[in-house]
Amino acid sequence: MKQSIIQWFKFGSPQAFYPLAGRMIPWFWAAAAAFGIAGLWISFFVAPTDAQQGEGYRIIFVHVPASWMSMFIYLVMAFWAGLGLALNTRLSGMMAQSLAPTGALMAALSLWTGALWGKPMWGAWWVWDARLTSELILFFLYLGFMALQAAIDDPRRADKAGAILALVGVVNIPIIYFSVKWWNTLHQGSTINLTKAPSMAHTMLWGMLLMALCFWMYSIAVALTRVRAIILERERHTDWVKHAVE
Repeated sequence: MKQSIIQWFKFGSPQAFYPLAGRMIPWFWAAAAAFGIAGLWISFFVAPTDAQQGEGYRIIFVHVPASWMSMFIYLVMAFWAGLGLALNTRLSGMMAQSLAPTGALMAALSLWTGALWGKPMWGAWWVWDARLTSELILFFLYLGFMALQAAIDDPRRADKAGAILALVGVVNIPIIYFSVKWWNTLHQGSTINLTKAPSMAHTMLWGMLLMALCFWMYSIAVALTRVRAIILERERHTDWVKHAVE
């Protein structure tokens, strides 16, 4: 048991994690493609038309998984950033840095698809609704994290500064999630609840869950690809990187 724990801890080194990430990336890309094809097929060709919203509701099969991932990626990013701040581990800061652009992409996709859905349903591209506003703040937190790290030349100092911002920003995640319960908002409540049966047709639910898995696998694949590039950049002066790129 102790030996296996030590084996896992060794992957905390950029040198050991680099080849491991390279082996995992193709599997996550394959999983993303498989889940994406199945999810899109069910979402747009199998799931029935919504009785109230018509065909326009199908945008939720992209909007909802993107919204989920924007929040989940931020929590994971903050975890890695906090771990690096507490333990001063190099790989932790690299992982946080690699996750931020994908999280920003998911937040932007959530806002954009939400606007496309809101125009026909609410009659407006944007309203200062509690959930929309807190999601916009999340997008700016991602941009702020990336800008702060880019503004500091020393990577270790950049990691520490980014970690503080990421940890402070975590307070926004429960605000996004509970905003529809805490305030009277235009945004509809959750259709999937862990304590209640889903309020949608099973084919709709399967389509949404498959798309969520697609986005999850995609995010992991992109983060691993990006962290390998960050490792090569930060460790470029070490002997092992010189041998790896030869």
